Amino acid sequence: MESHALGLSEAVLALRSGALDAAAYRAALLTRARRIDPALRAFTVLAGDAPGKDAMSVLNAPLAGVPVAVKDIVATRDFPTANGSPVYADRVPDADAWVVERLKALGGSVLGKTVTTEFAWRQPGPTGNPWDLAHTPGGSSSGSAAAVAAGLAPLAFGTQTFGSIVRPAAYCGVVGLKPSFGAVPRVGVHPLAGSLDHVGFFTRSVGDAAYALSLFAEVDARDRHGLPPPPFAIDPAAGLLPLDRPPRIALVRTPLWSGADADARALVEDSARAFAAAGAAVEDYALPVDIEGLAREARTILAVEASAIFAALVALHPDRTSAHLKDLVAEGAGLPAPAYAAALRRQAELRDGFDAALGPHDVVLTLPAPGAAPRGLAFTGDPGFCVPWTCLGVPALALPAGQTVGGLPLGLQLVGRYRGDLSLLRVAAWCEAVLGRPRCFPSP
Repeated sequence: MESHALGLSEAVLALRSGALDAAAYRAALLTRARRIDPALRAFTVLAGDAPGKDAMSVLNAPLAGVPVAVKDIVATRDFPTANGSPVYADRVPDADAWVVERLKALGGSVLGKTVTTEFAWRQPGPTGNPWDLAHTPGGSSSGSAAAVAAGLAPLAFGTQTFGSIVRPAAYCGVVGLKPSFGAVPRVGVHPLAGSLDHVGFFTRSVGDAAYALSLFAEVDARDRHGLPPPPFAIDPAAGLLPLDRPPRIALVRTPLWSGADADARALVEDSARAFAAAGAAVEDYALPVDIEGLAREARTILAVEASAIFAALVALHPDRTSAHLKDLVAEGAGLPAPAYAAALRRQAELRDGFDAALGPHDVVLTLPAPGAAPRGLAFTGDPGFCVPWTCLGVPALALPAGQTVGGLPLGLQLVGRYRGDLSLLRVAAWCEAVLGRPRCFPSP
């Protein structure tokens, strides 16, 4: 297998055994990126050939020698962090974000910074979908999803406030994990809405996503929302422990279901039948949660918090901020404080009640997006199928499952209980094995 095709765990094992040289691996990824990225445009900046003085390629460290792609709202003291905005163009932070510090302490290094929409909101960057450059890769973690899908990095950091990990992962045909709210410290990650922002991962397999979360789930007193799931360890050689029984899966058709493409709906239903044939208990389930209400609460929280964060920036730089950001600031400024307080209260109540609402089921199976990646780069796609789960703060995962006639990826979304990330990952790995999809990469 060529080095660019290795998954995270495979690369770790090859580096650890000496079968893969760290310098050669890094050079191979950089060479591939320099060849492919001028058209793909997943990166805002690529690293040099040396990993940097802070990278600790310590023998047997969990990520020793692994280059990682980092979303450009995540601060890096060795690279510009522009947050997808001309306001911050060429700005180099004084310190790394917590996840970057952690990456280096684990022996990994930053391969480069990946394109984000402006401040992780609607204004898109230049990245194309690696399966068809005329289509969006999704957003806001556009470059991170595209980089992993194109074989430019085995792991990429992303963030999600509405649908910015799960949706681009589904569009690009990779695994995208949005952990439980508070699982990964957001210190040094530019906020969009602190009550909704999550840090997560793009990988090529569920096991790789589990390995990443096991290393980065932590608490930091500087992130007041921090509450990681119960700790767990993953041996990259052994992978996730298998389930001791087939999973119980709730097939949930949200109020947006009828507006999704027929092929996307059919893929979820066909996958549900495959899981049932393999022994899972799959039930059509009307989740006793006001999904539409959750979406409204999420929008209120987002608008109010984003307005507080960006109002001064928009006022100071009206010519360098997008209409999308200006509209969001204005929307939040017009919302009354009681509406915001009520939305936060309802969010907490529904999160606390989600375990009971899920009933006997282990996970929700639903759509990650209305269909495949839309054509054009001016719109990163509808996040509506992701918003309720993000508002709840429960873990959610995009799992590659099929493709359109034209070859664009289609995926599933699996959703677990709050802080039940490991259980979700184990069910997702079971589903991944049932689907048995071979790993493949788009033609350069």
